[in-house]
Amino acid sequence: MTDAAPWLPAKRTLSALQRAAPACRGCELWEDATQVVFGDGASTAAIMLVGEQPGDREDLEGEPFVGPAGRVLDDALDAAGVDRDQTYLTNAVKHFRFDQRGPRRIHKKPGVAHIEACHPWLEAELEAVRPRVVVALGASAGRALLGRPVRVTAERGRLIDGADDAPPLVLTAHPSALLRLRSTGGFEEAFELLVADLGLAAAQV
Repeated sequence: MTDAAPWLPAKRTLSALQRAAPACRGCELWEDATQVVFGDGASTAAIMLVGEQPGDREDLEGEPFVGPAGRVLDDALDAAGVDRDQTYLTNAVKHFRFDQRGPRRIHKKPGVAHIEACHPWLEAELEAVRPRVVVALGASAGRALLGRPVRVTAERGRLIDGADDAPPLVLTAHPSALLRLRSTGGFEEAFELLVADLGLAAAQV
């Protein structure tokens, strides 16, 4: 495994990055994925939301957060008074990692090596957008942004200093984690926590 740096364009605008991303061979995940799923949203967004990786729907449609977890996120943003159109959404890893089980593609968590290989894209997005605050959706996104392991339950609900010159960060649960609670209980409480974390981010802009 290498990293994505050789595939980044010299010009680091969002449009240039998006055009270059499909050619990336920084790790092996491109081989099985349908397509790269780059970030989407306002180029001058004050809030950047970063997830783990695309899911099945995102991989097929080529857009971030358009599947079931994206609908949960939309509801939470709305409850927090955040206009999704004024945010920038992306993922720490730009290709869908999965296990094939018959006709179904089951999400497989990206490894640390995948997060590190894809980090140049995320770093370039941060430089291009220059958000005032970043929301890390889940532990994988938190690790990608902070360069260390994180625990959502221990670190959520407060502003965290960004690495180097990066903007402050709010760590929260990934919306996909809430989906699993719909069958086991606890969804409403988890949703309220997500809304509160998004509200904390919104208060910074």
